[in-house]
Amino acid sequence: MQRRPDSGWEGFRDLTVEELKDIFRIYPNFLFSMNTYTFKDGSQKELLSLSGTIPMKFQGCLYNIPVLLWLLDSHPFAPPLCFLKPTESMAVRVGKHIDAQGRIYLPYLQNWSHPKSTVVGLIREMIIKFEEELPLYSVTAAEAARQKELLSYIAQVTDGVSRVEITPSNRGKVTVIGAGDLALSCLLAISAKGSAAKLVLLDVSDGGAKGSGAMDLDIFPIPNVEVSKDLSSAAGSNVVVVTVNAWSNEQSYLGVLQSNVDLLRGVIPAVAYHCPNSVLLVASQPVEIMTFAVWKLSGFNHRQVVGIGCNLDSARFRHIIRGMTAAQENSEHEGWIIGEQGDGKVAVWSDADSSDPHQPSSKLYPRVFQEQLTNRAMEVLKGKGQRSWSVGLSVADLTDTIVQNKQKVHSVSSLAKGIFSIENEVFLSIPCLLGASGVIGVAPMMQDDQASETVQKSATSVHNLQQQLKI
Repeated sequence: MQRRPDSGWEGFRDLTVEELKDIFRIYPNFLFSMNTYTFKDGSQKELLSLSGTIPMKFQGCLYNIPVLLWLLDSHPFAPPLCFLKPTESMAVRVGKHIDAQGRIYLPYLQNWSHPKSTVVGLIREMIIKFEEELPLYSVTAAEAARQKELLSYIAQVTDGVSRVEITPSNRGKVTVIGAGDLALSCLLAISAKGSAAKLVLLDVSDGGAKGSGAMDLDIFPIPNVEVSKDLSSAAGSNVVVVTVNAWSNEQSYLGVLQSNVDLLRGVIPAVAYHCPNSVLLVASQPVEIMTFAVWKLSGFNHRQVVGIGCNLDSARFRHIIRGMTAAQENSEHEGWIIGEQGDGKVAVWSDADSSDPHQPSSKLYPRVFQEQLTNRAMEVLKGKGQRSWSVGLSVADLTDTIVQNKQKVHSVSSLAKGIFSIENEVFLSIPCLLGASGVIGVAPMMQDDQASETVQKSATSVHNLQQQLKI
């Protein structure tokens, strides 16, 4: 293995020493040493490394995130190379600023310019970005064993494009069933999110010709994306996204629903056979009834079958609330849109008195203020449609949570029997804690009479339609 000339950090030693003093004054837990760094071409060099933990808050909890920074010979005129340094009980959460090998990418690094840019400033931006999306998560003992290969890789510390080939355990396989605009939007959004190591577009359109989306992917192929008409190609998927629809203007509404169910009957049992441990994420419309149909046709536990529900509306709702209140704190779990997509949806707020360990300690506004915010936000939401690309982004959001076992709360279509005094087996959108196995639990909500009445009416309407279908 070739070794690069050892100029070390002597070139700008005085500048670096002064910067180290600032780092240790603010972050005294950091340690520095000279270690061997392996570049992507296989060559090695002794570089100054800084390792330590940076303190941050996420959803009201304190965390110390372990990081490792490498200073190049040209420092401080060139940015450091930055990595997470997880312990054996931690796993890297791939995100906007983190890749599967723990390499950290931030705008601060891309715009590095001495003397304006400093390591202290870099750490401060890390804290800001990590508080938006926690970069690590805890793993079980069994999962920890699978982390050893990744930790070994990170210990060698390359610049993120090493010759060492590994498949991170937290990037799985996702299959999207369908060939239309919605399927393609979901596929592209999931691909851009980076949470799946492999993507399959399962084209179930009639006839020998592929659907338009599948055909375009043949013309403009995407890395790690396979286009197939063979249902067995879904085998091993962590998540299977169902987008199939059979809409026709010539049919009654009930006839359209039955056509959708018939189309699912030819697909779902086979998918369930090939993917017995996958989570089925339903985006077919109407999502409440189609999620129920997928559940019945798959034979899965109801927790493995999730509809996209009001995830998009909930995200928009919280975004509008944050804009109205100019909130700086994380308000991700404050408000939810629940119930039935369309006119039957209502807004609810988190239960501040809940002892649920998954309930974050986010700010909750006074009840009267909540009502005012809700009314204004719902008015804004009325003017927003759900186009294929926006639904695709929502599907990618849900897929990312499930594949990476983020255990986040989303408002999704889940079995609502027993909630809001609902007695029938219907799927309605409720705030659910999602993970690798699907629905882990239901988040607590402050329930009022109006919300309960609306959701119960939706449950009755959905159940009546289900009773008229042959599933």
